[in-house]
Amino acid sequence: MALVSSFAGCTLATVLKTAPLDALENRILLCHALRLTRVQLITQSERRLDLAEADALAALFERRLRGEPIAYIVGAREFYGLDFRVTPDVLIPRPDTELLVELSIERLPQGGRLLDMGTGSGAIAVAIAHTRPDASVAALDASPAALEVARANAAANGVNVEFTLSDWYQGLDASTPAFDVIASNPPYIVDGDAHLSQGDLRFEPIDALTDHADGLSALRNIIDGAHAHLKRGGWLLMEHGYDQATAVRALLSGTGFGEVQSWRDLAGIERVSGGRFA
Repeated sequence: MALVSSFAGCTLATVLKTAPLDALENRILLCHALRLTRVQLITQSERRLDLAEADALAALFERRLRGEPIAYIVGAREFYGLDFRVTPDVLIPRPDTELLVELSIERLPQGGRLLDMGTGSGAIAVAIAHTRPDASVAALDASPAALEVARANAAANGVNVEFTLSDWYQGLDASTPAFDVIASNPPYIVDGDAHLSQGDLRFEPIDALTDHADGLSALRNIIDGAHAHLKRGGWLLMEHGYDQATAVRALLSGTGFGEVQSWRDLAGIERVSGGRFA
């Protein structure tokens, strides 16, 4: 491979200057390949790569040049100040979803119960459990592989989350205590949307991105079943697409939720909508 011959024998400083990605991604992959911290990358800048190290680094760069997300290459992503393991079985946690976490925490009473639906990597549930150790946090997902990742993330971050294998509410029964907050970042991209074949989305689990329908079917299911699992006065909060806020508010109002509203993310987009079970 051309990259191997160019990196073998080079110093770390030279690799950082000549590697094919932007400066941040070059640094992330170099640290990952050589198991170095950012500080070590600076203090060992004159260290030279041997052939095995160059080979390993070149393989990582080639994966990235083919479009594979950095998070999948290094197997991790930071979210809400915590480190999360990520694999191709789960969506990559994104900063936009931190809004859903913040809104959920604000509405979760002391000692309250929260359910994260479609937990994926567990980012939402783990972040809330870490911030609010007084609360009881449960999470469900229809994917056994995703739940394995989520359980590992809960353990790594030292929190207790009750995980259930469930296709939305199907795994819950009458004996399950009601929740003060139900939060969800469900699949909401419309089937056939061009974005599904672009960028990082090409590598992420398709069933976690789209409902294979109009983009609202999962949101409808969550809204329709929420009353049976929410306490009176409890909140349902859902992340959705950039153009879906009006439709989601209508669904919430049409099923009897009060105080229905949407909240904007840092880009000014209505990213989360919710309502209160009166």
